[in-house]
Amino acid sequence: MFPTTSGGFSFNVALADEQATYRLMVDIVAVLEPGDLITLSGDLGAGKSTFARAFIRHLAGDETVEVPSPTFTLMQTYQLPRFPVVHADLYRLAGPAELAELGFDDLPEGAVLMLEWPDRAAGFLPADRLDVALTLSPQHGITFRNARVTGYGTFARRAERISVMRRFLDQAGLAEAERQRMQGDASTRSYERLSAGGKSLIFMNSPRRMDGPPVRDGKPYSAIAHLAEDVTPFVAIAKGLRERGFSAPAIAHADLDAGLVILEDLGNEAVVEGDPPEPIEEHYEVAVDFLVALHRENLPEVLPVSGRGEYRIPHYDIDAFLIEAELLLDWYLPLINAAIPDNRHDTYLALWRDALMPAIESPPTWVLRDFHSPNLLWLPHRQDTARIGLLDFQDALIGPAAYDLASLLQDARVDVPEMMEIALFSRYTKARRFAEESFDAPAFARIYATMAAQRASKILGIFARLDRRDGKPQYLRHIPRVWGYLQRALSHPALTPLKAWYSVNVPEDHQPR
Repeated sequence: MFPTTSGGFSFNVALADEQATYRLMVDIVAVLEPGDLITLSGDLGAGKSTFARAFIRHLAGDETVEVPSPTFTLMQTYQLPRFPVVHADLYRLAGPAELAELGFDDLPEGAVLMLEWPDRAAGFLPADRLDVALTLSPQHGITFRNARVTGYGTFARRAERISVMRRFLDQAGLAEAERQRMQGDASTRSYERLSAGGKSLIFMNSPRRMDGPPVRDGKPYSAIAHLAEDVTPFVAIAKGLRERGFSAPAIAHADLDAGLVILEDLGNEAVVEGDPPEPIEEHYEVAVDFLVALHRENLPEVLPVSGRGEYRIPHYDIDAFLIEAELLLDWYLPLINAAIPDNRHDTYLALWRDALMPAIESPPTWVLRDFHSPNLLWLPHRQDTARIGLLDFQDALIGPAAYDLASLLQDARVDVPEMMEIALFSRYTKARRFAEESFDAPAFARIYATMAAQRASKILGIFARLDRRDGKPQYLRHIPRVWGYLQRALSHPALTPLKAWYSVNVPEDHQPR
């Protein structure tokens, strides 16, 4: 592996047979994003069309899909589940001047373009692309190929990532595992289900978080909000949860520096059902019981990490709460064309600072932070609270117990009926009061409402940011639900000043436009 002379990154792979070629193809597919360009270059008869055919069938999830060579049609388009794929072959082109006739300006939105014989377009290729050069090696046999994978421009980092992932899977003894991409979340992490030897595992690819621009006191948003920079927190907290009898996934293999982890596969049975999904009350009751059990524990702030010493869980401090609440001002209000003057911005923060003080001063515990249906699994063959499988807790903090309960009962992606929310909230407070005479239910209710309102405000901002900055408008469909949750939370008497601010500054007809 070595950098290319043109500012990219290359590595070589010896492909002994068709299975090795297929594995390289799957490695490449794992890092692709909509709009990518892949060029296939090399010898005539080296297997470029075979590679492309396997690529398209893999993405289609169907080995029977017809994938004719586009040598004569020049271009074929495939509407596939993850993104459209356009397969083009420039072999018959006399030169770059004929490119305009192929219709590259009219590709489907988000299409991945796979281009054979890219030399015919020399000088016209985008700077950001991945090239797979296949060459014959007759002395090694008729099935043997050499492959040189090169990432140019912004693709260089992903090309390097492919090589790192290949090495990690080799070391874990899972190089030949069957791989199936899983639906991801709104983050940069990706997941695959690995099948090998009759066993299923989860492969988590979590590159180190890149710092964004400074937003306050020279710090980026991620540092102020205490978002995990790498996988160390995930590994540490998973171990801490398992040691207390909870169902976080076991870690089979991990490279903390690379951000690669092989996890126990907890299955795919959710705590919700239907389309659109609705909460299964029994599952939510056990999830509430899990929180009760967790919050009874005397939980440490420092956890051991093999090979790393210790990991100290950050505190959910006032700066983190406020920077999250500001997302509503920075992203959601512009989305609905409701910008406010600086003095109202300052008033908003002052009101939140006052409202958050009881939460900051409440007895601390582990806050898993995204304790809601997308990150919870149902494990029917386990007992008691171990029936709740736990995912996505790398951003966990030390903070108020009410936060995770609000995350669960005001789920941004699922309609939790108000009467169910009340019943489950009561289930939690009764259990806490039964176990702890000192538990103050009214004070907890106030903090719960505050956490719910803060979280809803943050999520409105995040969903707006996903649309405006990241080109992911699908999250906007959840905004009416989150807005409804916000109104529920703001109805608590302790939040009357905040409710008044929202009433004046956030229009009732708040639909994004």
